[in-house]
Amino acid sequence: MDISFYGATREVTGSSFLVRAAGRRILIDCGLIQGSAEHEQHNRSPFPFSPQDVDAVVLTHAHLDHSGRLPLLVKQGFDGPIFTHRATVELCAIMLEDAAYLQAKDAEWETRRHKGKHQPEVAPLYDQNDVHRTNRLFVPLEYDAPTPILPGVSLTLRDAGHILGSSIAELILHENGTSRTVVFSGDLGHSGAPILCDPTPVRKADLVVMESTYGDRLHRPWEATWKEMGEIIRSADSGKGNILVPAFAVGRTQELLYALHRHFDEWKLGNWQIVLDSPMAIKATEVYARHAGLYDSAARQWQAAGAQPFLLPNLKVSRRTEDSMRINEIQSGAIIIAGSGMCTGGRIRYHLKYNVWRENAHVLIAGFQAAGTLGRALVNGARHIRLWGEEIEVKACIHTVGGLSAHADQDGLVDWYRRIEGRPRVVLVHGEPQAMDRLQERLRSDLHADVTQAQFKQVIGL
Repeated sequence: MDISFYGATREVTGSSFLVRAAGRRILIDCGLIQGSAEHEQHNRSPFPFSPQDVDAVVLTHAHLDHSGRLPLLVKQGFDGPIFTHRATVELCAIMLEDAAYLQAKDAEWETRRHKGKHQPEVAPLYDQNDVHRTNRLFVPLEYDAPTPILPGVSLTLRDAGHILGSSIAELILHENGTSRTVVFSGDLGHSGAPILCDPTPVRKADLVVMESTYGDRLHRPWEATWKEMGEIIRSADSGKGNILVPAFAVGRTQELLYALHRHFDEWKLGNWQIVLDSPMAIKATEVYARHAGLYDSAARQWQAAGAQPFLLPNLKVSRRTEDSMRINEIQSGAIIIAGSGMCTGGRIRYHLKYNVWRENAHVLIAGFQAAGTLGRALVNGARHIRLWGEEIEVKACIHTVGGLSAHADQDGLVDWYRRIEGRPRVVLVHGEPQAMDRLQERLRSDLHADVTQAQFKQVIGL
C-alpha cells in the first residue's frame, strides 16, 4: 500500500494523489493547476500515471483545482466510477461544462495569436463531449455512510464545511490481512462561516493528508469581518462609487449573498443596485437552494422561518453577455459580484477595465489569491495592471477581507487535527511553501506531530 503525490505539492492547486492498495489504484482528486499562464501550461503535461490503469476516483469537492482535469482523465482512457457527494455531482455538472467552454475560448485565442507564425492550432484540453462522458461516471454518496467502492477498499465521506458537498475522504484499505485508514482532508472549511456546517472531526487514522492553504495565518473573528464589510460599503456609499467583488462561483458567491441578506438594513443596502454577473454562480446558487438539508442550524432555522437566503429585493442576475455589457454603463451605486475569484478570467476583468481607474471605485477581495494571478497583484498593491494588452492605472481602493475565507486558518487546521486519536502521521499538501513551513512548525511544537511536506512524485508507503 502506498500513496503517490502528483499535485498540490508546495503549491495550492492541482490536487492529485494516487493510492495503491489491494491491487487497485484509486485517484483522489484530479484538479487543474491554476495561477500564472506558465503554471497553467502544466495542465497539458502527460499524467504521471496511466489513466486507463486507474480503477476509481474519489473527488473531495467541485472546485476546479480538485475536479477540473477529470474530463481530461476520461479523454485519455479512464472509464471507472467517480465517487463523491451528491451535491458535488450537481455542481460539477455546471463547473466542468463551463471549464470546457473556457478551454475552447482559450484555445481559440491562442490559435489566433499564433496565426502567421507557422505554428499549429491549439486544441482545448477537453471539450463538452468529454464532460458529458465524465458526468455519466459519477456515483453520488451521502455523508457518514461507509461504502465499499472496490474489493479491499471502503470509503466514508465526512462534511468538510468548505463548499456545498465538500468532503473529507476516509479510506479504509485492506491487503494481506493488514488494514490501514488514510484520511484526505480535502479543503477544510472556516468554522463559523455562514450557511454550512463546521468541518467534521475524524476519530482515527494511520495517515492524514492535510491541506495547508492558510497554514501561516489567522482569520479575523467573524464579527470583526462583518463590521469591516459594513464599513467598506458605507464608505463606498458616501463616495458614490461602484464596489467590485471578484467571487468564486461556488461557495463564496453564496456566502456573500447570504451575508448581504442578513445585514441588508444594517449596511443600508437598499441604497445600492446589487448585481450577480456570473451565469455559473447563478446556477450554483440554485443548487445551494435545493440542498437546505446541508445547511448549519442557523441557516436552516432562518429558512424555516420563511427566509430565502440568497434573494435580495434589489438583486439583479445577469445571465446573458448583453446584460453584462450593460452593467459597464453604471458609474456608481452598484455592488457587482462577478467571476472569477482570482480575476484570472470571466466577467470581473471587464468590470475592472471599466472601474479600476476610478478613484471612487472599490475592489473587495474576499478569497485566496494564488501567486501569479491578477487578484494577487491587486492584493500586493500593483499600481498598474494589464488587461487584453492595455495597461490600466489602479486608482480604486483595494480591500482584502481575509476573514471571509472558506478555508480553515492555522488554528482551525491544528484544532481539526488535534481531535484525531493518537496523533497520526501528517503529510501536508495544498499550500505555498511559507504556509506549509509555518503549519509544520506549529504541529510539531504544539502537538509533537510526525509531519512532513509532500514532494512532487513522492511515494509514501503505508
